[in-house]
Order: sequence, then C-alpha cells, then structure tokens
Amino acid sequence: MSLTVNGLDELKKLAGSDLGTSEWIEVTQERIDTFADATGDHQWIHVDPERAEDGPFGAPIAHGYLTLSLFIPLFTELLDVQGVTTKVNYGLNKVRFPSPVKVGSRIRLTARLAEVEEVPGGMQIAVDGAIEIEGGAKPAAVLQSLSRFYA
Repeated sequence: MSLTVNGLDELKKLAGSDLGTSEWIEVTQERIDTFADATGDHQWIHVDPERAEDGPFGAPIAHGYLTLSLFIPLFTELLDVQGVTTKVNYGLNKVRFPSPVKVGSRIRLTARLAEVEEVPGGMQIAVDGAIEIEGGAKPAAVLQSLSRFYA
C-alpha cells in the first residue's frame, strides 16, 4: 500500500518513518535474460539454466544489479510524492548482496525513510531498504538509496 504525501513539507515530516513492505514480485528467467541482454552481462550463472544447476547455487541466479534495479519499482509501491515537478535518483550510500536470488524466487522491499534534508530547490531523502527473498534467511540486498524531489 502506497503512502501519498503532498509536497515537500509533508515529506519532511515523515523523516524516520517506517514505509512498510511492498508486494512480492517473481524473478523469472525471462527477467534475468532481459537484464543480461540490456547490460551485456551473460555470465553462465545467470543465463545458462542447465550449467547453473551444477553451479554453486543449484540454479541460475539474478544479477546483483538486477536485484538492485528492482528497488525503484518496489519503492514506488511504498511512497508517492505528489506536488513536485521532478523526482531524481541521486545515488546510493551503501549496497550489499548477502544472499543470491535464485530464478523463480519472489522478492519484496521493506523500507524506512531514514533522513529528509533540504537541498537547493527541493528535498533529498535517504531510504534504508532491504530486499527480502520469500523464505530466505538473509535479504538479497541491503541498501541506502538517495533521491531528490524538486518543487
């Protein structure tokens, strides 16, 4: 369920808030192959299911950066900032990939709005996130993402 805020003043009031948990999405072989085509990263551990069965994880796994790229669609399920002209991905402070995402796994995001600070013309937010794997002991990714919203 998305939390909607109207404008930068409302956004600032949310600093420190838990943003909740997104819906689950499945990481399919088709999604992995499409990512491999887009990035040119065709390592067998991702795109060769037969060979990957004999590999260290027993199945193909998603690219770490594919998992990371899914942060944005998952995050947009949690927070919708209205009344701004521009929304910009500003970068990352920290990213780790504690556990691989096997093909067919489902993942979701849990997030907290760690910081909200003023920047020229807008606000910058820092979001602490964990991309969880359904049934997994460790998350697929833990990160702090930075975004900017301009009036």
